[in-house]
Amino acid sequence: MEKYLEAFLNAVTGTVSWTWSSIIFEVPWYSNFFWGLIVISLLVWGLEMAFPWRKNQSIFRQDFWLDGFYMFFNFFIFAIAISGFYKVLEVLFMDMNITAKSLALIDPSGWPMWMQLLVFFIVLDFLQWFTHTLLHRFSFFWNFHKVHHSVKEMGFAAHLRYHWMENILYKPLKTFGVMILGGFEPEQAYIVHFLAITIGHLNHANVKITWGPLKYIINNPVMHLYHHAYHLPEGKYGVNFGISLSLWDYIFKTNYIPEDSGTVEIGFVGDDKFPKDFIGQSTYGFFRRGK
Repeated sequence: MEKYLEAFLNAVTGTVSWTWSSIIFEVPWYSNFFWGLIVISLLVWGLEMAFPWRKNQSIFRQDFWLDGFYMFFNFFIFAIAISGFYKVLEVLFMDMNITAKSLALIDPSGWPMWMQLLVFFIVLDFLQWFTHTLLHRFSFFWNFHKVHHSVKEMGFAAHLRYHWMENILYKPLKTFGVMILGGFEPEQAYIVHFLAITIGHLNHANVKITWGPLKYIINNPVMHLYHHAYHLPEGKYGVNFGISLSLWDYIFKTNYIPEDSGTVEIGFVGDDKFPKDFIGQSTYGFFRRGK
């Protein structure tokens, strides 16, 4: 027990230390997620102001500050809180002789760096796409995912507005992906993470970007807006589940873009009764059940 407690405390204090070091610029700029998130957010917000898709939408749209809080809560505060539990699980698995290489299918460590990053990006994105479909498919998960879909005006910060339980659901899948790669994570993995943040911000931003022919590979704001549509095609529990890549939706026939005016109503049935504050939204999935 003492070993697990020590692992827990070391992980939490280490994450706090890393976060503080990032804030005071002791972490190199190219791997500094605190200031990186701020810079990417300001740049995408600037695009929203310069080239608004929905021109009648305010710069400080509905729930702008709530979504801003969610960004820092989910990316940093909750990451600190949960880091100890994941470390304890890691130590527990080691005691059970389950290592990062137990599920290894390939070993990319000897590949060129660009290939390592590409495979890492594709594998993790597919697992996130798959997890995202589960969040819509099963009511227990959907009750947590409703937080993200309670956004009524889309903007960049809506990207990281989600229930903290989603961190718990997504993290094991990411770990599984790393285990498939033999426990390998590229040295420059921060490039993949920053790319994912940028694409995610753009997907939720009030800008009209389609990427031309690349729309069949890269997710975009037009496609993702319909993921948030209030009215879904009959018989569908969701569409356009792509995170960074739209590729999976076209492969598995979950793509849906009937038009591109940007005026579609977003939300879900019953969202008028959904909690409007952070505390209410954070506890909703535990006390409510429904479609």
